[in-house]
Amino acid sequence: MLNKLYPYEYVKSVFHIDYKKLYSMGYRALMFDIDNTLVHHGEDATKDVEELFRYLHEIGFKTLLLSNNDTERIERFITNIDTLYIADAEKPKTHSYIKALEMLNVEKEEAIVIGDQVFTDIRGANRNGIANILVEFMRYESETKIGKKRTVEKLILKLYSHSKKHRNRIGNIETKERILKNVFEERSTVL
Repeated sequence: MLNKLYPYEYVKSVFHIDYKKLYSMGYRALMFDIDNTLVHHGEDATKDVEELFRYLHEIGFKTLLLSNNDTERIERFITNIDTLYIADAEKPKTHSYIKALEMLNVEKEEAIVIGDQVFTDIRGANRNGIANILVEFMRYESETKIGKKRTVEKLILKLYSHSKKHRNRIGNIETKERILKNVFEERSTVL
C-alpha cells in the first residue's frame, strides 16, 4: 500500500536533477507542479525558474505545468515561460495525467512528473504508471511548523529511505551542484 506513495527518486530541488541524463535515457516530457516545487507557495516565477525552462527546451524536453491552482495563478506564473499547462488538475485523480500525456504527445514511459507532495503529485503519477521525482518542498527558514500532512509525509519518506526496491528507480539522477550555475558557465564559454 505505501509503495503507491513512494517516489521513483527523491532529490533536493528541481535545480539538482541531471536533465541531460534523463533525456539520454529516453525521457522527452516533464510535468511540473508549481507551488513549493518551483517557487514558494503563491510566488511568481523567478529568473532561475525561467532559465530552467529555457534550458529544458534547449535540451529537447516538452514541458507542462500540472497544477491544482486556477488558470489565473498559472497564467501569471508563466508570463515569461513558454509551456503548456493544466489548471485545476485535481491531483491525484488520473484524468489530468492522461490529458497531460495527450497534450505533450508522449507515451507514459517518456514522461516524468516532478513535484513536492507525496499525496498528490507522486500518488497521481504512480496511479498512472508515470515515473516521478519528489523534490524537497520549499519552505522559508523562519517556518517552524510543517503541518499534519507534511509530518505524515516525513514518516513515509523515512520508510521509503529503507526500501531498496523502491529507491533510485530511474537511476542516480541527482546532481551535487545546482545545474543553473553550470548552465551559465557553459553558455559564457560558448559566447
